[in-house]
Amino acid sequence: MKKLLQPVLAAGLVLTAASAPVLVAPAAAQDARGVGVVSLPAVIANSEAFKTAEQQRQTTYQAQISQAETRRQQIEAQITPLIQQFNTARQAASPDQAALQQQAAQIQQIEQSGQRELQTILAPVSLSRAYVTEQIEDRLDEAVQAAATKKNVSLILDATSGQVVFAGAQHNVTQDVLTELNTLLPSVQITPPEGWLPREIREQQAAAQAAQSAQPAQPTQPAPQPTGR
Repeated sequence: MKKLLQPVLAAGLVLTAASAPVLVAPAAAQDARGVGVVSLPAVIANSEAFKTAEQQRQTTYQAQISQAETRRQQIEAQITPLIQQFNTARQAASPDQAALQQQAAQIQQIEQSGQRELQTILAPVSLSRAYVTEQIEDRLDEAVQAAATKKNVSLILDATSGQVVFAGAQHNVTQDVLTELNTLLPSVQITPPEGWLPREIREQQAAAQAAQSAQPAQPTQPAPQPTGR
C-alpha cells in the first residue's frame, strides 16, 4: 500500500529521458535501402526543448513541487504507523479478520485521498508538461521530413509499431530527427496560456460539440388550444 505514494513526485517530477527501444524490421525490409526507423518518444524526451523545459519547471513550479513533497511526507508519516499496526495484527495467532479489513480500508482510503490531493497540488505541473510536449509534437512532422531528406530515405518506420521487428543502425534516423527538431525548436514556453487545455481534451470537446450540432432539432409542440365553455 505504501508504494502507491512513492512515485507521485517521481524525483522532483523530472521525466527521465526515454531511451530508444530495440529497433527491428520485417525480414523483407532488412536489406532495403531508403528505409529509416525512428523512436519519436526518444526524440521528444531527448530534445533540447524538452530537457530545458524540465529544468525550468523545477524553478517556475518550485512552490507546487515543494508543497506536494511536504504533503507527501505528512501522508506517509500518517500511514506508516497504521501499516505497522496492520502487519502486527495480521501476524497474531488468531487475527481478527473483520478488524484487519477495517484497518486495510482505512489505509487505502487515506492513500487514495492523499493521491487526489497531491494530483490537485501538482495539476499546474502536469499541465505544463502537457503544454511543452504538445509544442514539440507540433514540429515533429517537419523534423522527420527534414531528416528524411538529408538522410536520403523514402520510408521511415515508427520503432513502436508492431510491424517493426528489426532495423540496423544504418536505418536509425532518431538522432537525425532529434538534430532537426533541436534546430527547428530550441526552446518552448513552459507556462500554458490562461484557459489552455491539452489537445486530447480539445478534440473531445470539439467532437462533442459537433455531435450536438448534428442532432436534428426537436419539433415544436403546438400550444394547447383553450377549451370553450
